[in-house]
Amino acid sequence: MKKTKPIKRSDKQNQRRQKAPPAFIPWRFGVICACIFVALVALVGRSAYIQVLEPGKLIQEGDLRSLRVKALPSARGIISDRNGEQLAVSVPVQAVWADPVQIFKNNGLAQPERWYALADVLGIDRQGLMTRIEKNSKRRFIYLQRQVSPAMATYVGKLKLPGIGLKDESRRFYPAGEVSAHLIGVTGIDSHGLEGVERTYDGWLTGEPGRRTVRKDRYGRVVENISLKKREPGKPLSLSIDQRLQAVAYRAVKQAVADYQATSASVVMVDVRTGEILAMVNAPSYNPNNRDQLQSYRMRNRAITDAMEPGSTIKPFVVLAAMENGVADENTVIDTGNGLMQIGGSRVRDVSRVGKANLAKILQKSSNIGVSKLSLAMPVDAVLGMYSSVGMGDASGINLIGEAQGFFPDRRRWSDFERATLSFGYGISVTPIQLVRAYATLGAMGVNRPLSILKTEAVVPGRQVVSAENTRELLNMLELVTHKGGSAHRAAIPGYRVGAKTGTAKKAVAGGYSDEYVAMTAGLAPISNPRLAMVVVVNEPQGDAYYGGAIAAPIFSEVMESALQILNIPPDAGTLEDLNVVNHRGKTHAGT
Repeated sequence: MKKTKPIKRSDKQNQRRQKAPPAFIPWRFGVICACIFVALVALVGRSAYIQVLEPGKLIQEGDLRSLRVKALPSARGIISDRNGEQLAVSVPVQAVWADPVQIFKNNGLAQPERWYALADVLGIDRQGLMTRIEKNSKRRFIYLQRQVSPAMATYVGKLKLPGIGLKDESRRFYPAGEVSAHLIGVTGIDSHGLEGVERTYDGWLTGEPGRRTVRKDRYGRVVENISLKKREPGKPLSLSIDQRLQAVAYRAVKQAVADYQATSASVVMVDVRTGEILAMVNAPSYNPNNRDQLQSYRMRNRAITDAMEPGSTIKPFVVLAAMENGVADENTVIDTGNGLMQIGGSRVRDVSRVGKANLAKILQKSSNIGVSKLSLAMPVDAVLGMYSSVGMGDASGINLIGEAQGFFPDRRRWSDFERATLSFGYGISVTPIQLVRAYATLGAMGVNRPLSILKTEAVVPGRQVVSAENTRELLNMLELVTHKGGSAHRAAIPGYRVGAKTGTAKKAVAGGYSDEYVAMTAGLAPISNPRLAMVVVVNEPQGDAYYGGAIAAPIFSEVMESALQILNIPPDAGTLEDLNVVNHRGKTHAGT
């Protein structure tokens, strides 16, 4: 028989403790309830504060994660010439972009041959494309190529690469190419103007882009259309130029640069009745559709940026100033001596001896001594005042960015030699656009009006700066300069009365003058009823023929004759012999 093991006292006590009900402690219960209540109040208060008093932050955070705004670019306005021929248009293209996060999420780089195909069609390095995506693995958007053609965009879409998308864009196209490049300018990759009319009137041409606001879910699906702002296309712009005259003028200056190995050449033509620019060309030029040719020396519009000493082209205004101030008239005779005049320690020379001559012959033979004596007979302010009143030294009014103002000296004292050189175009500088404005003032019978690059609906009245009577007398004198024996006889046009003045000026450099020249011819046609004013500038021609009468005058004749025919301006009454006009232009420029 087994003996029962006695139970210890301590074990009995433990059993009684385990069977005893838990003791309720009121203060502990109160503390717990108080903590729960405080936490509940805090949560309710915080929730009320966020939802009622300051809901904007949560809404903003939510919108940042779900709202998307898509820009709807507007079409840039069309630029056309005065006859409606398009000079700048926008064509639809697309941009290729990548989402590197999406690419790596879908293990998109696992098939490198497809990515190599993308690189090849975009014309970029294969390994460079792969490296660029890997370096931007945490970005959601990068451009791979902008403004790709529709054919390229279609090919990219057929590759069906994960994380690769297409975005609508527009690209500027210039049908006129290099002919009107300096005037029209060019836009950047973001379709904003960089040069010329494109930059000056960028706000007018750009328009207002539209915006579409949508809400997307986490998978990028559109779940709600929030708002839509319609786009406003850019406004069209009609220029004053005639593209037919542009083409004729550009062909002439391009040929002149090639024939004379000149640094550059420019032509500016103005309608004297309205002040509208009908042609403005420079050579060398560039193709705005090819961005590889966008070098600064090619893109500069030299007709408005390059100032030069005008040389003998300014002499008609000295004669006009003398007539306006009563110093001389059409019957005044000036003795030019043997072609050499001493002024202090310097000398003024004539190319050929003129002897005693009236104002018409002084202009016809381009006598430096003759105009020097006229200038010395007047206050210097009378000469400078005449230059300024016809538009030299001031902005022309076309408002193109980059236009230079030229240089007019402002001195307290003038030496006699300085006053003399001032009369044949040294000591001041003007731009071709300013010089053509001055001649347009002569063609308008002394009415100076600002020039315009935009097609003019209402002609600006202008301001009468010199008398019409004296201006008419001067125009008759200018006509003689294009007759046989005149310095501008190569500027004559069969069947038309033409007035012109040639000029040849040495180029100023630091400390004096270089051995390079600028050849110029400025004039009007027809003299009987002036319609067109034009300036031709050939910069740094090479060879022995560097005079304005030998180089610029034939270009003037060629371009002006074509312009008169294109614009259907009737010839002057009378025969060629009656007008005493002989065409000395010849078939080539060299040696004439």
